[in-house]
Amino acid sequence: MAALIDELEFYAKAGRGGDGVVRWLHEKSKEFSGASGGNGGKGGDVYIRAVRDIQLLSKHKHTKEFLAERGEAGQKNSRHGKNGEALYIDLPLGSIVKNLDNGKVFNLLKEGQEILVLKGGRGGLGNEHFKASTNTSPTEWTPGKDGEDAHFFIELELVADAGLVGQPNAGKSSLLNELTNARSKVGNYAFTTLDPALGNMEGFILADIPGLIEGASEGKGLGVKFLRHIKRTKMLFHCVSLENEDIIEIYTTVRKELEKFSKDLADKPELIILTKTDTVDEKTLKAKIKEISKLNKNVLTVTAYDDAVVKSLKDDLVKILRGV
Repeated sequence: MAALIDELEFYAKAGRGGDGVVRWLHEKSKEFSGASGGNGGKGGDVYIRAVRDIQLLSKHKHTKEFLAERGEAGQKNSRHGKNGEALYIDLPLGSIVKNLDNGKVFNLLKEGQEILVLKGGRGGLGNEHFKASTNTSPTEWTPGKDGEDAHFFIELELVADAGLVGQPNAGKSSLLNELTNARSKVGNYAFTTLDPALGNMEGFILADIPGLIEGASEGKGLGVKFLRHIKRTKMLFHCVSLENEDIIEIYTTVRKELEKFSKDLADKPELIILTKTDTVDEKTLKAKIKEISKLNKNVLTVTAYDDAVVKSLKDDLVKILRGV
């Protein structure tokens, strides 16, 4: 997966309105029949639109400006110019869009959401508009107006149904790959996941958040840059690897970082997933479940090496998310 770009700045301009025109109506057997110049078309508006694709900012990184279509000029025989096509700028779901020129802020929180951010210019008036009984041959016309324009700053805060949190090597990436069609990088060293990754599990979006260490809320390790990406998740799947002898210490370390960063985040519904069950025997597994259940009764287990176990976990998680 390409590196995630979660901030971007660009310029956008709505379309200019088309000019009105001076035209004259010529009918058969009549040398001159009056003004017939049409009005110009309206310039295209600019919308932002929420799309479930966190890589969209990466695709826009070399685009410095977005320009909506101009309205067409008026035409003869009283025909108005065509309106300019509206421009839709697709941005990742979860984007916070700030108009740097007037300070307005827009939040894209729902897939398919469309927000008008710049209005196209009004079309000019053709000479027919000025026709009156006392003036059948006006030569007046007006030009189209400029569309609105602005510089925008985009900041991405992921929106997911559940965020996978835990220390480095908790098995989050492997679990995401097994539960969804994601292709997160996997390795047995710290900070394999350098960027958040998303996967689709039966219509529910899971976010693999980079590993947290003690001090992350103060910027250590990968720091608060990634903690902000789980603020909008509905619930947390807290992964704890059974490779760790003291799973209580591992669990509480991450919980403390979540609480320091955001009380609202720490108060989200949480499910503990004990990963890598293949590294312990059944007796030890039961003891570990009993131990951590004293802190959170919602505990499930998984090993990525058993398809049946993964399928069972997936079914359980889908049921849980449907109830959130």
